[in-house]
Amino acid sequence: MRYVALLGSINVGGNQLKMADLRAALEEDGFANVGTVVASGNVLFDHAQAADAKLEKKIAGVISRRFAIDTFATVRSRAELAEALEECPFADGGEEKFVHIVFLDGQPTQAEFARLATDHEGRGNERLAPGTRALHVDFVDGVARSKLTTAFIERRLGCRGTARNIRSLKRILGQMA
Repeated sequence: MRYVALLGSINVGGNQLKMADLRAALEEDGFANVGTVVASGNVLFDHAQAADAKLEKKIAGVISRRFAIDTFATVRSRAELAEALEECPFADGGEEKFVHIVFLDGQPTQAEFARLATDHEGRGNERLAPGTRALHVDFVDGVARSKLTTAFIERRLGCRGTARNIRSLKRILGQMA
């Protein structure tokens, strides 16, 4: 089965990692047909194991042991990635570089999503919508100016997340075909 691992905190904040080194480490640990899409922690691979928390922890463990980087991985099949794009209410109307899906390592409750929306009121013009193990965000005024940070989101939703914009997700999907 073909999967994508979306890694958090890779090639940002001092966590520099060459994609060739990452590919080699995962191949040595039993992952097949490993490839990367751009240098920000998007890893394509084949694996017999189902995409679940064990597989996500295995990938994060390889990176921790081999590169001393504390990260996490959210693993999605091609179908799951396509479904995330389809459920994004901003994908068609927003600018591809500003519309993001924050892939989460768990499923927040409706109350946690409501808390995020309430706490974010008045902080910016971003539009938010809950998703399946995801948060959909339209950074209307641009990501760089936004006060809606990953840390802000993670504290309110109670799980870790890593964001990708629509343009990147389409590119990843194209490589998974």
